[in-house]
Amino acid sequence: MRIVLLGAPGSGKGTQSQRLVQRFGIPQVSTGDLLRSAVARGTALGLAAKDAMQAGKLVDDAIVLGMIRERLAEPDAVNGYILDGFPRNLVQAAALDEMLTAIGKPLTGVVLMEVNYTELGRRIAGRRSCPQCGGIFNVHSLPPAAELRCPNCADAPVLFQRPDDNESTVANRLRVYDEQTRPLVEYYRKQQLLRSIDAEGEVDAITALLIAALAGPAA
Repeated sequence: MRIVLLGAPGSGKGTQSQRLVQRFGIPQVSTGDLLRSAVARGTALGLAAKDAMQAGKLVDDAIVLGMIRERLAEPDAVNGYILDGFPRNLVQAAALDEMLTAIGKPLTGVVLMEVNYTELGRRIAGRRSCPQCGGIFNVHSLPPAAELRCPNCADAPVLFQRPDDNESTVANRLRVYDEQTRPLVEYYRKQQLLRSIDAEGEVDAITALLIAALAGPAA
């Protein structure tokens, strides 16, 4: 299984990626995590990315692709991977296809997670992250009166809201998604890789739909 999960911010890609990791034992390859790790470790690609970020520039696609290529060469990715956060536009998608073909690990599927934009706004505004393990939670799905602390970490650090997870930035993030990322739907449909699911509802039900979609034919 070598897949990309597509969907607007707040559609549940991160949550469902973790479900697939647990079920199939393949890694979630997050470009954000790769960048942070490479910078922290001071690798050649990490230093190049750090220079770009300190200059206030976007990290070059070639650097990100290099990090993905290195990550997919690790032993835990031998049976597949789940790409999270890349590609975000058509140029990146074409470059990714070329790289994956070169290493003999082309995509086997792409799943579009469809959610109404009103619901997306509610989800994003309610999202909270753990500063320690990076876990993502939502105030709307936590038990009533639950403390906003990470249940997965021994010292239960307080969950925080990322600066871009507030209502004032949601409209702009969705506009960018429509303009840049949404065209990937047709791109992958033409490659006969695309599946689509309704990603509203209970997390377990969405997981079941996702697994069924991956097992079924492309749209």
